[in-house]
Amino acid sequence: MVKIVPRGNSATADAYLTPKIQTYLAGFFAGFDEGIRTRVKVEFMQSDGGLAPVDSFSGFRAILSGPAGGVVGYAMTSYDAKQPQPVIGFDMGGTSTDVSRYAGRYEHVFETTTAGVTIQAPQLDILTVAAGGGSRLFYRNGMFVTGPESAGADPGPICYRKNGHLAITDANLLLGRLLPSYFPKIFGKSENEPLDIDASRLAFEALATQINKERGDKAILSVDEVAYGFIKVANEAMARPIRALTQGKGFDTASHVLSCFGGAGGQHACAIARSLGIRKILIHRYSSILSAFGLALADVVNEEQEPCALSFTSENFAILHTRAAVLKQTASQTLIAQGFPNSHINCELFLNLRYQGTDTALMIPQPANDSWDFTSPFVAQYQQEFGFTLQGRSLIVDDIRVRATGRSDAALGATASVWDELKTIDRKVPVAREVVDVYFEGGRRPTGVYLNRELQIGDVVVGPALLLDNTATVVVEPGCEAVITSDSVVVDVGGVGTRKVGVDVDPIQLAIFGHRFMSIAEQMGRTLQKTSISTNIKERLDFSCALFGPDAGLVANAPHIPVHLGSMQEAVRWQAEYLGGNIKDGDVLVTNHPSAGGSHLPDITVITPVFNQGKIVFFVASRGHHADIGGMQPGSMPPNSCELFQEGAAIKSFKLVENGVFDEAGITKILLEDPAQYEGCTGTRCLRDNISDLKAQVAANQRGINLVTSLIEEYSLDVVQAYMHHIRANAEQAVRELLIRMRKQYGPTLNAVDYMDDGTPIKLAITINTDGTATFDFTGTGQEVYGNTNAPRSVTYSAIIYCLRCMVALDMPLNQGALAPIKIIIPKGSLLYPSDDAAVVGGNVMTSQRLCDVVFRAFNAVAASQGCCNNFTFGIGASEDGEGFGYYETIAGGSGAGPSWDGRSGVHTHMTNTRITDPEILERRYPVLLRQFGLRSGGEGVIRELEFLETIDVSILSERRVFQPYGLEGGQPGQTGRNILVRADGREVSFGGKNATVVKKGDVIRIETPGGGGWGLPSTNK
Repeated sequence: MVKIVPRGNSATADAYLTPKIQTYLAGFFAGFDEGIRTRVKVEFMQSDGGLAPVDSFSGFRAILSGPAGGVVGYAMTSYDAKQPQPVIGFDMGGTSTDVSRYAGRYEHVFETTTAGVTIQAPQLDILTVAAGGGSRLFYRNGMFVTGPESAGADPGPICYRKNGHLAITDANLLLGRLLPSYFPKIFGKSENEPLDIDASRLAFEALATQINKERGDKAILSVDEVAYGFIKVANEAMARPIRALTQGKGFDTASHVLSCFGGAGGQHACAIARSLGIRKILIHRYSSILSAFGLALADVVNEEQEPCALSFTSENFAILHTRAAVLKQTASQTLIAQGFPNSHINCELFLNLRYQGTDTALMIPQPANDSWDFTSPFVAQYQQEFGFTLQGRSLIVDDIRVRATGRSDAALGATASVWDELKTIDRKVPVAREVVDVYFEGGRRPTGVYLNRELQIGDVVVGPALLLDNTATVVVEPGCEAVITSDSVVVDVGGVGTRKVGVDVDPIQLAIFGHRFMSIAEQMGRTLQKTSISTNIKERLDFSCALFGPDAGLVANAPHIPVHLGSMQEAVRWQAEYLGGNIKDGDVLVTNHPSAGGSHLPDITVITPVFNQGKIVFFVASRGHHADIGGMQPGSMPPNSCELFQEGAAIKSFKLVENGVFDEAGITKILLEDPAQYEGCTGTRCLRDNISDLKAQVAANQRGINLVTSLIEEYSLDVVQAYMHHIRANAEQAVRELLIRMRKQYGPTLNAVDYMDDGTPIKLAITINTDGTATFDFTGTGQEVYGNTNAPRSVTYSAIIYCLRCMVALDMPLNQGALAPIKIIIPKGSLLYPSDDAAVVGGNVMTSQRLCDVVFRAFNAVAASQGCCNNFTFGIGASEDGEGFGYYETIAGGSGAGPSWDGRSGVHTHMTNTRITDPEILERRYPVLLRQFGLRSGGEGVIRELEFLETIDVSILSERRVFQPYGLEGGQPGQTGRNILVRADGREVSFGGKNATVVKKGDVIRIETPGGGGWGLPSTNK
């Protein structure tokens, strides 16, 4: 498949993992006689949910093999094709929870990132969250926090008697949801003692004392309330990826069945189902070992795939048919050689299709009856996932894939439906073995205890109840009832509806709302990435999405682009003040002007109000970097601009959508005609992409509105807005505590200065007061320049909020509250407060980086980073033959070292964290060859070298080509960067830090990015 970077990562991961697996297998086989290899079929589960014979088993296809077994297990036992209700798999273990979805077909993804390594191989679409029975519990910054740290199996939770850590398992034990008398005695040093509930109680009593002390005169929380609070926070953390897997893909979460398995899943299933609006839970009798059970039910799979790169047109059908037939034969022969008869082999054909001119491909299965109408399902799936289709564009076949499955005897026999059984079952109420006190919402309640082995088919257990077997506990909450079938427990969930939560701050609900607010911003981001078509947004991820209050203050910003953090709320606030009561339901606003809260012109912000009963109760907004919006240079990042109009279309305020109608004519005029009225400038060079991406931003905002509306329906408007304020206050408290610590460590006054390459100083004096408030005074910073490194005020706010968040060592919500204790003084007419018409394109991507270095230097926090984004653009203008194009990228460099960590090489730092375009995508879409991309010799920056295949405009906008990134505490400075132009005849010239030219075929640009500063004397190696 296309994309060389994930293929390279996959090959590297496989080269590491496969020898390890082979070593393990050698030890495994050594325990048996030689007959195991010849007379016994030994197969292993792969990440795609299929089995592979031992000789074909490889490392990079095994990364998610354990969770994949669970998906097969619940798919085969929970889903009924005759009454096809989709199923969510919820696999909760000790350290993490895996969630997935099944609706009659395994949902595969072909590129995933696990532990920071991107793998390109078929894998089941499984999301993992660091929350499980071993998740550790903390009270931090006024909030209940679960994980991501885990107690593990050794030492494990406190109740394991090995001096462990307070964890979710301790909370369930204390609340009566785990009964030591029914647990095996396998704990303690000698592994012969029961669970220690007394130790868990003592730890929770100590924590409750700490929490109540910090809460002051607020209502005292009991030990049970504290333990239950952590359960609720953990449940919300686990519900978050389920929402992403369903709502994020356009599915209604409540329409699913929750199939719960894993050792700890049954203890949380009812609460999570209620949180998601799900009304049925299925827990198989082998739920605690369902992943292993899935191995017995899985098919043996063999896949064959080859690249294609043909248009999906009737002229190419004969070629496609022939190649597909060859792949089917090859895949089938492999299974026949393993002993499968033809009657047990099924071949599925897939075409990996994409629209011409885009990079997003969808793997489309062949329609029923061997039809070759792949277009209809492609268009339908594209509409489902992305919310639009691209009319008039041809389809490209990137790959042909065949998945051959050999059905196992167990899978062929697994046909009984639990849902059919429920229709005919005779129901009765059993007698509890005993009654114990268990804590639920509101207090402890008498709860029946039942042993699964004693229950009969048809028994109906009314909650509250505990269902126990040798390996798992199922908690049936009040308002729910469980029905026993031949193979499963089916729980009907009651009490789904409006949540009863007060408006006063509660540390448990504070954590829950933190998850919910962040989830809204994250799902907006997923929608924007999916529905956009430009490389900048879809591939480079140069966008941000956020939720704002009715006062336009930031509530939640997903971890997208740091330079957008503080500036987006300035843009929303400007629109709210400028338009006042002229914002109506059904309006969508667009802006990018620096004086209206913009960062630089290519970053276009789309803002949508959220109305409730005729009033604006929230705003949602998305900001994306558009590859071109006109101006004097393709890419709209001119290195030598001196006036704002030279950088493209400038929009202070425009109703992109009014009364629900998208004003395409109006925005076309703004983008295409308005910039062209200035001498030497043109309108946008890629209008079609601009319009498509703006529609994607509108769609992302609509997703946010839908989620906010659902949240209000669930909790009420008063409660949601109350917690909006509470979560801001929480961020403010965290920043105040940071500043108080800094005052004690460094004194009340901090100072720092750094210089841009043209010598312009950025000067900062920080005064910290005893109450944790502070003044950040940039008096002494150089004047506005007749160039483009001027930075709008909103960029300074972004840099400050980012730096403060980095220095707060806790997981705090990032919102307007972080700036509440800060007074910011920026002299008007300075580099950081330029006039309305000043050029600013470099301020957002270079001055912002230097601002971070200055703030961090004042706090003596970390040595300087590369201090630059290394902005490289190329493109051509529109011609009579059609649109031109603009391409833009930022290039990584070095990150500075700190008191306890070394610097990092070849990474994005501070104000940007975009992904660079994969070389194969780059070379497929643009007339360039990537000749070199790697680390600089002896430095922490990178070398990036591109050769051009036709005449094209190029420009570079960069810093740290004069002043080195500083070191601290005796550390050495990092390397400066440099840019080289190599002509086709071999002549090399320095291209300078900010320059533009026209290159011809064979010319090369080589960019060497700056490094990062060191910390401490060279002998410390930092």
